Amino acid sequence: MLAKRQPGSVFKPFVYAAGIQTALAGGSQVFTPDSVILDQPTTFLFGSQSYKPNNFEQSYMGAVTLRQAMAHSLNVATVKLAQQVGYQAVVDVARQAGLNDDIKPTPSVALGSYVCNPLEIAGAYTVFANGGMYVQPTLLSSVRSNEDSVLYTHSPRAHPALDPRANYLVVSMLEEVLRSGTGAAVRSRGFRAPAAGKTGTSHDGWFAGFTSRLLCVVWVGFDDYRELGLEGAKSALPIWTEFMKRALQYRSYNDGQEFPVPSGVVSERICSESHQLAGPNCPSTYTGFFIAGSQPVNECQTHSVAGVENPNVSGTPAPLEPSQDEAGAHRR
Repeated sequence: MLAKRQPGSVFKPFVYAAGIQTALAGGSQVFTPDSVILDQPTTFLFGSQSYKPNNFEQSYMGAVTLRQAMAHSLNVATVKLAQQVGYQAVVDVARQAGLNDDIKPTPSVALGSYVCNPLEIAGAYTVFANGGMYVQPTLLSSVRSNEDSVLYTHSPRAHPALDPRANYLVVSMLEEVLRSGTGAAVRSRGFRAPAAGKTGTSHDGWFAGFTSRLLCVVWVGFDDYRELGLEGAKSALPIWTEFMKRALQYRSYNDGQEFPVPSGVVSERICSESHQLAGPNCPSTYTGFFIAGSQPVNECQTHSVAGVENPNVSGTPAPLEPSQDEAGAHRR
């Protein structure tokens, strides 16, 4: 529990949190879960050194949204986001979440290359599970005497670490990990409760996940730091799923709810292809969540009628013609 290991991709949500927070900063560059980033082989320059991470099994997806990049744990896309947001911004989010001061602002930070222990990761994920509030973990909640009198009660130490609006968007992205990404086996193994989580692979296997009632982090590895040789999805995830299924049999944990949407978060129907506001001709759409003010304002042009943005919006008759993991070590 206290041995320090590279967390791999379970660190990635802090990169995406730094990205989502740009919508609150009022700058010229704003990222949302539906912002598009290019996932392709890339060499990053940092000082006098170059850094070339690889995706798992050398698989690249091209243009993807941040939501897709998180769900599929894409290394290159994540480092690109960290570069654009600023490596120091990523470190600042991690430290607000209680992670140690040895984490440095370099490209590899995005892929969880700096060591921490499972208890630190559990503490850091309390931010996501508690609406942006960090709660310091403790191993002792109370002490009672032989006569059952209370000798000690722990008072949790907590502080705000992430704006609730940004936090909710990151949680919604972590839900997508379980819905369609590297954590989808949680569902196929029979866990049905509302939940969010992230796989991670370095030398070891990780899975960090939570419901609205319970947070659990699983680490699998060797004492001598040998390569485990199994992704987190095949090592830690099955353990997490079985533990959580059993936990839900207890009254304290079986009433988990959907994660509440905080004030200041809005939803829009989005075109699955253009990632703009869905129009009447878009064949596939989904619900996107945004910090109010950062949502798309343009309706989909890919599926619009030629000559106008949208005939139903402009009221102008339209022509009938349609228009057309660190260097590969930190994986899922």
